[in-house]
Amino acid sequence: MTRYQYETSPRKLEPEFLPRKKVKRDLTKEEIKENIKKQAKEKAKQKKAQVAIKKKVVVCIAIVFGMLLVISYRNSLITESFNKVKDLKSDLAVLQKENQQTEVSIESNLNLNKIEQEAQKKLGMQTLTNEQKIYINLPKKDYVESAVQNTGKTDTNWFQELLNKITGK
Repeated sequence: MTRYQYETSPRKLEPEFLPRKKVKRDLTKEEIKENIKKQAKEKAKQKKAQVAIKKKVVVCIAIVFGMLLVISYRNSLITESFNKVKDLKSDLAVLQKENQQTEVSIESNLNLNKIEQEAQKKLGMQTLTNEQKIYINLPKKDYVESAVQNTGKTDTNWFQELLNKITGK
């Protein structure tokens, strides 16, 4: 029985040599303490760095939240202003309708016959007869002066005219 290989990937090669591992020597107690201190300092630095990063993230989130709060407040003010304008426009429309209705009622009450009846009833007035009418004849004279005639008067001194009025000349 023959074995066939159906895979297309090559086989892993074994390394020809293995690198030597460093031989650890026995450490003294002082060296162990120094290593522990170094590791503790490194861990403390890492924790401080992580705390600083966390603080920055919290500050950034607080700033973004504050900006969103300010934006939402401004939008609420704008919405409130638009609502006020809308209410005022509706009030204006109501007042204009009332004004038009009042004008129509005034016009309907301004009937000449109605006014004449009320004048006769309330004030005791009567209609004019032909005997009460007086006709006046006015002469057809033009009372408008032309500007050409007035140009000759402007030569006089205003001070002289004032003195003439004071002295009565």
